[in-house]
Amino acid sequence: MSKKSIFYTLFFILLSIGFMGYAGLLIKDGTGNFFGKEKLPVLGPAGHTIHSFNLIDQEGKPFTQNDVKGKIFVSEYFFTTCTNICPVMNKNMEKVYAQYRNTPDFMILSHTSDPDYDSIPVLKAYAEKHGAQPANWRFLTGDKRQLYRLARESYLVDDGHYTGEDDFVHTQWFALVDREGRIRGLYEGTKEKDIEKLIKDIDRLIHE
Repeated sequence: MSKKSIFYTLFFILLSIGFMGYAGLLIKDGTGNFFGKEKLPVLGPAGHTIHSFNLIDQEGKPFTQNDVKGKIFVSEYFFTTCTNICPVMNKNMEKVYAQYRNTPDFMILSHTSDPDYDSIPVLKAYAEKHGAQPANWRFLTGDKRQLYRLARESYLVDDGHYTGEDDFVHTQWFALVDREGRIRGLYEGTKEKDIEKLIKDIDRLIHE
């Protein structure tokens, strides 16, 4: 082998080693995150997390913040008699559910905006209509004031203020919450592009 051939052989070996090393850095940065990819932002004021709550699910069982401790979840507000945005939102939520229904540390929380009408049997029938299993998709009811406070002060999906019996939460926003109870994204549940982004962002959080 000539000196020139040896030189080129060594050059390509060193080039390959360098490339593999760079690729390794590109894939992982030692913390499990993709190198160069920014983490999802944390929304809300500094230190903001979801407040404690005490609700009831479609099975009639108590559901509290302890049931989502250490989990990633998506929160939404709807009501079963809604004929406007809610059917579109929950049809889109089915896509999220289909993607992550077998992920043990992921959940969907669908809160009713109309607890006076949306009783436990009504919520159970609605959940079954959407193929939702209570293991990871809960339809929640409870005290109206608490539900609205969660929407506005915890999930940041509504900017209103509780004004009594005539008050109502009607919002198209989904909130993505991480394992520490922090809001990591808000998505319009009626828009396909937002749903696509939500699905991708859930995956990013799972691997964060």
